[in-house]
Amino acid sequence: MGGVDDDEPPSKRVKPFYRDLSNSNSLKHPSSCSFTSSMARLLNDEFIGSKGVKKVEFVRIITEALYSLGYNKTAAYLEQESGVPCHSSKVTLFIQQILDGCWDESLASLHKIGLADETSVKLACFIILQQKFLELLDGEKVMDALKTLRTEIAPLSVNTSWARSELLEDLRKLFPSTVMIPEKRLLQLVEQALDLQRVNCLFHNSLNEETSLNTDHRCGRDNIPSKTVQILHDHRNEVWYLKFSENGKYLASSSSDHSAIIWEVNLDGRVLLKHRLTGHQRPVSSVSWSPCDDQILTCGVEEVIRRWDVSSGECLHVYEKRLVGTVSCSWSPGGNYIFTGLTDKSVTVWDLDGKEVDCLEGQKTIKFSDLQMTNDGKLVTVFKDNTILILNRESGAEK
Repeated sequence: MGGVDDDEPPSKRVKPFYRDLSNSNSLKHPSSCSFTSSMARLLNDEFIGSKGVKKVEFVRIITEALYSLGYNKTAAYLEQESGVPCHSSKVTLFIQQILDGCWDESLASLHKIGLADETSVKLACFIILQQKFLELLDGEKVMDALKTLRTEIAPLSVNTSWARSELLEDLRKLFPSTVMIPEKRLLQLVEQALDLQRVNCLFHNSLNEETSLNTDHRCGRDNIPSKTVQILHDHRNEVWYLKFSENGKYLASSSSDHSAIIWEVNLDGRVLLKHRLTGHQRPVSSVSWSPCDDQILTCGVEEVIRRWDVSSGECLHVYEKRLVGTVSCSWSPGGNYIFTGLTDKSVTVWDLDGKEVDCLEGQKTIKFSDLQMTNDGKLVTVFKDNTILILNRESGAEK
């Protein structure tokens, strides 16, 4: 079936049947559920909830979720009772043919499942024929494979994919959601709802795993820390800046006493002094953790930038530019470059060894401004007293 020697045209070989597609080859749709009768119910366009959710779409997504979780009988019963099939009989047949490796039949069914975009149809044909070609090779049917390559997919560039289940997922991504429901769609919607609840929580201060599906998420005022549990006295003057490492294991503080301190956070939440970082000749205005939290930058006011090893507390390098001082610092997303804002209102880019690799001149910063890099490589800094500048280094665009 699906071989290159079949003389009968594909449309003649399609057999309208349902199969039990359990486990990896699974989707069972009850033959008693007539697509024609269910379509009559779909025309009602009934809505549920206060946001106007279509009941038909809601039921189909629940059904798909049940199948993906392995509850095939429950999903089939829901289809039968609601009269709303997860997929049309043509799509169900198409899925079965793909999983059975009936390539010619699946190509015939592909043109009957309601794809309006001819480009999508052609791409889907390529994906199916690609799998057919690879399986013929795998079965040592070299001549049949070469015939398929020459007569069916020669004009196309081949992107190999071996697993039929992966093939089906590629097709699922290609088809519009009205034809085939995206995998794990219900889970995606639930996760979006939970994210929205956390965003809208005015006093949010809890871990993600504390969120329950059974109740709406809401943090009370008592979730906000309101009691002093520890006071750190080790700086000798005003503390100007505090920042936790990305992993939460360390806290860094900088002070007008010309030093910075790395604190270690114990498992019980207690904070202990790990390293006192000395060497600056002026107050330390800010610090910046490396992406991996293994190094840290300290910025001396109108002075220099120092890079430190977090484990040993050793100063690894000093970054300075003649006749100008530093006002801010930040790491590149990959941790291989350092950005410094200078008193001459420019931004200098250094490699870790202290070589200047770029200089963004002009009024990019002002005195005592902050400077940060986004994960996608954009530079964010204070432009004027009431303006924040976002600079795309690749294009040079500013906004």
